[in-house]
Amino acid sequence: MTVCVHNFRIFLHNIQTRMPFRYGIAEMTAVPHLFLQVECEVDGQAVHGISADNLIPKWFTKDPQTSYEDDLQDILRVIRQVGEIAVQAGSTESVFDLWLQIYRDQQAWASERGYPPLLWNLGVSLVERALIEAYCRAKGITFPVAVQENSLGIQLSDVHSALEGRFPAELLPKKPLQEIYVRHTIGLSDDISEAEIGNDQRLDDGLPQSLEANIRAYGLRYFKIKINGDADRDVERLCRIDAVLRECGVDDYYFTLDGNEQYRSVAAFRAFWERIANETSCSPHMARLLFVEQPFHRQIALSKETRRDLVTWDDRPLIIIDESDAEIESMRTALESGYAGTSHKNCKGVFKSIGNACLLAYLQEREPRRKLILSGEDLANVGPLALLQDLVVMSVLGIQNVERNGHHYFPGLSVFPADVQKLTLAEHPDLYHHSGRFPTLKIQKGKIDIASLLQAPFGLNARFAPEQWFQTEDSWNFESLQI
Repeated sequence: MTVCVHNFRIFLHNIQTRMPFRYGIAEMTAVPHLFLQVECEVDGQAVHGISADNLIPKWFTKDPQTSYEDDLQDILRVIRQVGEIAVQAGSTESVFDLWLQIYRDQQAWASERGYPPLLWNLGVSLVERALIEAYCRAKGITFPVAVQENSLGIQLSDVHSALEGRFPAELLPKKPLQEIYVRHTIGLSDDISEAEIGNDQRLDDGLPQSLEANIRAYGLRYFKIKINGDADRDVERLCRIDAVLRECGVDDYYFTLDGNEQYRSVAAFRAFWERIANETSCSPHMARLLFVEQPFHRQIALSKETRRDLVTWDDRPLIIIDESDAEIESMRTALESGYAGTSHKNCKGVFKSIGNACLLAYLQEREPRRKLILSGEDLANVGPLALLQDLVVMSVLGIQNVERNGHHYFPGLSVFPADVQKLTLAEHPDLYHHSGRFPTLKIQKGKIDIASLLQAPFGLNARFAPEQWFQTEDSWNFESLQI
């Protein structure tokens, strides 16, 4: 097989939130949604591939000294650069080989210019996803089949040397999941109960707004709770959340805590943890905790000092990295440093996460009693394409509950043109339904049905044509966001 990239194009479309979402040092009210289209050749066949993502403020870089406008310029710069690298790479024998070459070339280019890995790898992941989509479309197969048959040419040992001679089909689930539980994020500024919403803040779009309303509307039982690092406030908030869950009749629930990189030392987080873990009023609630996500700032999360303090903390909770999982070797370093695993989100890389999932399965074979975690995150992911591709990968990796909140912070697919709404709803009536005003995610008993996604090449079945609906990069400007 041969595969190469001849050209690429970037398209942008502004989308606005239903309500402000606050996390860490940032608040999101509007973002550009980016589509990357690549013109490929697969075994002599010309084919287009496409991928998409939100350009979230202060996630890829967490520098309080820079503006969002400056950050967006850097994001677009690394995406343009990786597109050029992909074109210059020429022909390779597999999609995986081309991805690995692009990854290494982008890494070298970005390192010389001081770009952080989480940022430059976003560009790599967008090209990677577009290549996968193009390959599956050209060959007329689905992504789950391509992974099981390894027709993408995945060499696991190039991701983790311990997996020499092993193949994805040996270590991943034999069949993709047909349905996935939604893990609902409770943001720092989100309303917990209906009574908290003031008349001037109540939305009129037909969708649930408070945590209480979301539980009643969707039958939720998995949750992700953002914490701000103030133990007293966090304990009070955890107790309020537990009370609302019980009032809604949700007895069998589970949750995760997201530290949002609030802590600059293990000692600081340990003091917080011991405070909430020993809080009598929270004890029943804390027994339902699955793990803690990225409590440490990315600058110290994988440092020697953090490793020393984590591995000597015998009764530490299960902690995973998220923002610190920026490069191929990041999860290996995390496991050696006392973490239980990492997260998957497509913006961090598909092949990297396949390698991570396989390494965790390999380690689990050797140490059956060890607690290892590959979670599914990415709260603001939305259709018509990014969410779909992300869910397909989650399904193949066997991740049963996934953070999903794009449907909550954005008003369904109404942020996209009417033709895009109709196309997505027609292609995936199991995933989307019409709310009465616009198509939105179809969540029943806390789950979403993704069976139709698994029949598409990689996302939508129909060819997606961004040039019909969205602005080219050259015609877009920051002022259009109106923030």
